[in-house]
Amino acid sequence: MDTQQIIAIVVVAVIAIALIVAGVLADRSRKKRIDAAEQAREDREAAAKVAADKAIAAKQAAQAGTEAGAAAGAASTQSDQKSGTESTKQAESTQSVASSAESAGSTQPAQPESQEASQTAEPQPQTPESATSRMTRLKARLANSANPFGKALFNILAKDHLSEADWEDVEDTLLMADVGADASEQLVDELRNDARITGTHDPAQVREALRSKLLAMVGTDTDRRLNADKPEAHKPSVIIMVGVNGTGKTTTAGKLARLFVADGKSVMLGAADTFRAAAADQLETWGAKVNVPVVRSDKDGADPASVAFEASQRAKDDNADVLIIDTAGRLQNKANLMDELGKIRRVTEKNLPVDEVLLVLDATTGQNGMEQAKVFAQAIGITGVVLSKLDGSAKGGIVISVQKELGVPVKLVGLGEGPDDLAPFNPEDFVDGILA
Repeated sequence: MDTQQIIAIVVVAVIAIALIVAGVLADRSRKKRIDAAEQAREDREAAAKVAADKAIAAKQAAQAGTEAGAAAGAASTQSDQKSGTESTKQAESTQSVASSAESAGSTQPAQPESQEASQTAEPQPQTPESATSRMTRLKARLANSANPFGKALFNILAKDHLSEADWEDVEDTLLMADVGADASEQLVDELRNDARITGTHDPAQVREALRSKLLAMVGTDTDRRLNADKPEAHKPSVIIMVGVNGTGKTTTAGKLARLFVADGKSVMLGAADTFRAAAADQLETWGAKVNVPVVRSDKDGADPASVAFEASQRAKDDNADVLIIDTAGRLQNKANLMDELGKIRRVTEKNLPVDEVLLVLDATTGQNGMEQAKVFAQAIGITGVVLSKLDGSAKGGIVISVQKELGVPVKLVGLGEGPDDLAPFNPEDFVDGILA
C-alpha cells in the first residue's frame, strides 16, 4: 500500500468522524431547543393560570362590593318605609283598622293561589345556539386568542432575511404549539422550499404561503361530518363517547346533545359511566336544560353494558334520532377498560348498530395525551376526535398532530366553558382564525 492510499484512507476516516460528530452535536442542539421550547410553554401556562386566578378573585371582590352596596340601599329603603308606616298607623282610627282587617280577610285566599302557581311552574327549556353561529364565534375567539402561534410564525417568516436561527425559531414555535416533532420538521422543510417565502418579502405572499401549508397539513378534503348527519345514517344513530377521565367527556356528551337539539333532532343520553358517582347526575343536568331524557342506573357501580343496552332499547322504542352513550374512562387497568368498552359496544349492537365512536381528547395536555389516545384508537376503533378545552390557538397545533398520529379527523372542538362552546371543526375557519 503506497503513501497516497494511506493518506486517502486517513482523509476518508477523518471526514466520517467529522460527520458523525456533527450529527451528534446537531441532535443535541435539537433536543436542547425542544426542551427549552417545552419549558417556555410550561412557564407561559403557569403565568396564564396565575393571571386567571387573579382575575377571578378581582371579579368576586367586585361582586361582593356590589352586593354589599345593594344590601345597604335595601336596608335604607326598608327603614324609610317602616318609619312612614308607623306614622300612618298613628293617624288611623278604629274604624279604618276594622276596615283594613275586613279588606285583608277578603284578599287572603288569593295569596296561596299565587304561591301555588309559582311552585308548580315548570322551567322553560333552553334554546341552544345554532352550529353556524357557533363556528362564527369560534373563529372570532381564535383570532382574539392571547398567544396565537400563527401570528408568531408570520412575524418570523415576514423578515427581510431568514437566517438559520430564524428557521430554528420557526420549528420551536411549531413545537410549542404541539404540532409534533415530525410534522414540525416537515412543515419547516416545505416552507424553506416555497419561493413565496424565500424569494420575496411581500407580507401578503408570505401569509398566503403559510396559510396554504397549514391548510394542507390540517386537511381540507377530509369528511368531518358526524355520521348521524349523513343521509345513510341509521335511526336512531348511536354515538359512543370514549376517553380518559378528566378530558371533559361527560360535559362534551351534554354539549353534543345541545348541538343536535339545535339542529332539530330528538336526542337521548345513556349514562354508562357508572363508576364515577357524579357522572349520571351531571348528564341529567345537561339533559334537563334542553328536555333530553337520560337513561341511567338506580345505583352506583351498576354494569355499564346493561345501561347501554337499556338506553339503546329505549331509543329504539321512542324512535329517537340520536343516542349518545357516555362511558367510563379509568386507565388504572387498560385491558379491563378496553374489554368493558368492547362489551358496551357489543351489547348496544344487539339493539342498534353503532355509527360513531368519538374520542374526547383534552387539547391542553398536548403531546402528553397522545399515548392515551393511541390506546383507545387501537382498541375500540374510533371514527373521530373531539378536542375539548382548546381555549386558545397557542395550542392549535394539536389538531395537526392528533390527526397524523391517530389517522382519524378532528370533527368537533370545544372552545370555552359555555354550554354552546362546542362546534363542528372547519379547517378554513381554524387556520384563518389563528392567522388573523
